Amino acid sequence: MSRRILLVVAGAIALGGCATIPKPLVGNYTPVSLDAARSGSAGAVRVRWGGQIIQTEPAEQETCFFVLAEPLDSQARPERGGDSQGRFVACKQGFYDPEVFTKGHDITVTGTLDGTVQHKIGDFDYTYPKVAADTVYLWPNRPVYAGRPYDPWGAWGPCDPFWSPWGCGWGYGPWYYPPRVIVVPRPAPPPPQPKKG
Repeated sequence: MSRRILLVVAGAIALGGCATIPKPLVGNYTPVSLDAARSGSAGAVRVRWGGQIIQTEPAEQETCFFVLAEPLDSQARPERGGDSQGRFVACKQGFYDPEVFTKGHDITVTGTLDGTVQHKIGDFDYTYPKVAADTVYLWPNRPVYAGRPYDPWGAWGPCDPFWSPWGCGWGYGPWYYPPRVIVVPRPAPPPPQPKKG
């Protein structure tokens, strides 16, 4: 097995060991589809759902989060790029600032199914399964990955730094194939505590 493959395998094992579920989201939950919840056949069971925030609506006693549902990964975080499972709404007691819980952010909620609500999408009346939430977990922004310049020789060409540690070869110099960098944006602020009273 080559050195490169060993490094890739070791990295994957290390990342897998770090995939832990945040403490507020740990628990046993019933695997219920949105369609079953929308039809009312699921009953008042506890679920852990997540996705991208579409809209955050504070009211007098509670805040409701309208969410584009996505499957959850091993950390209970919504998986980007997967097929959307539909929409749901999660409502929790207290005030949550729409300027913090903004559109497009990932959230995971836990709570009990609490019937359905009608909400318009344009002129269409959409039936949202409703979750009476006890936890609303706002995830920090994902890292942004910047790629390397185009290498016409592919991963195993003369510009590969594994085979050519002195540079790119062919007279281009090491500037032609700089290492890939990871730009980590500032994490999202922690969710504010709801106002009491």
